Amino acid sequence: MTPKEVSGLLASSGYMADESLATLVWMAMSLERPMLLEGEAGVGKTAVARALSLALSRPLFRLQCHESLDLNQAVYEWNYSKQLLEIRLRETEKTVAGNLREDLFSESFLLQRPLMQAITSDKPCVLLIDEIDRADESFEAYLLEVLGEFQISVPELGTVKATTQPLVVLTSNGTRDLSDALRRRCLYHYVDYPSLPREIEIVKCLVPQANYVLVQQAVSFVQKLRKQDLEKVPGIAETLDWIRVLCAMGLDEVPDDPELIRAALAALLKTRTDQWQIGSEIILRLQSESRVGVDVGVAGDLRQRA
Repeated sequence: MTPKEVSGLLASSGYMADESLATLVWMAMSLERPMLLEGEAGVGKTAVARALSLALSRPLFRLQCHESLDLNQAVYEWNYSKQLLEIRLRETEKTVAGNLREDLFSESFLLQRPLMQAITSDKPCVLLIDEIDRADESFEAYLLEVLGEFQISVPELGTVKATTQPLVVLTSNGTRDLSDALRRRCLYHYVDYPSLPREIEIVKCLVPQANYVLVQQAVSFVQKLRKQDLEKVPGIAETLDWIRVLCAMGLDEVPDDPELIRAALAALLKTRTDQWQIGSEIILRLQSESRVGVDVGVAGDLRQRA
């Protein structure tokens, strides 16, 4: 498989990857190495794992990281209720319990969490470790064994090795620095906001019912909006939501009325401060700039491809 074929594979599942990202995915598949995707929230990092799962027909196991994440939530834990029930049943039945401890800490009493599920999967899967920068450094250190050796150590059972190696995607929003040890185990790519022509292409793929003029104008408007001093910059998902709203309003192009635009900005601007500061004057200016920017951006991309 070539990077171009990987790009087509992702496109078949609705993800329009640029050449550099498609090359990274190809490298990760060829070398069987985890890939670390870093970038702002909303640029489509998580969607890469979902697209790969769909395109390759592999199950997806997702671990959503957060500050209080521990091994019981991420790897495994013992089913204490089932263990207690087993003890009481043996007491009631007066069963010889010579191997009780060994029986209680067997796989039948083990509750598998995403990391363990991916390692023990009987067929190749996609493992998404989402927002790894939100987890603490101790959990990050624990991942080194999983990502380096594709195995998990369980004190009561021993070492559980992967039967099939998962395709691992780690994402980070860059809220804290990740360790050098973790980065060394991964192939790295910074996912940025797409160019104007590429975002238009993404929207046309995922919102095919939208008028092409509307898509051009709306995407250009969002790209100009991202350059404002915002608390939360709208991502690709917000662009898609906004264009779906405009389509639901029966529009074939971005309306001239700034108040009508502002009423629909709830799909783009997700904080009170951002909605307050983007007033009618700014909307009119962005609207004017975006209509000029459509022709310039598309023409530039065509020259570059030529």
